[in-house]
Amino acid sequence: MPHRFEDSLFKDIFSKNKAHTGNLLKSEEFEIKGMAKIAVEDDELDGIRIILKKDANDSIKEIKFVCSCGQTKSIILDYTE
Repeated sequence: MPHRFEDSLFKDIFSKNKAHTGNLLKSEEFEIKGMAKIAVEDDELDGIRIILKKDANDSIKEIKFVCSCGQTKSIILDYTE
């Protein structure tokens, strides 16, 4: 029986490059750029986790590869042109 679920939408934020200290984030330091869907897939053989970040229209915006050793590589896609 297939499992059906609705993708969660997360707020995609952008920092206005203000220096901040500690763990407190003030609302004036960030702006909401839109909504994003995040999907995680695990590769059982190589120990690589693939994280797909999509916009609300299911267009892939970022592909992130996370190795079990801790290294991370990202591909960011820009559809503006």
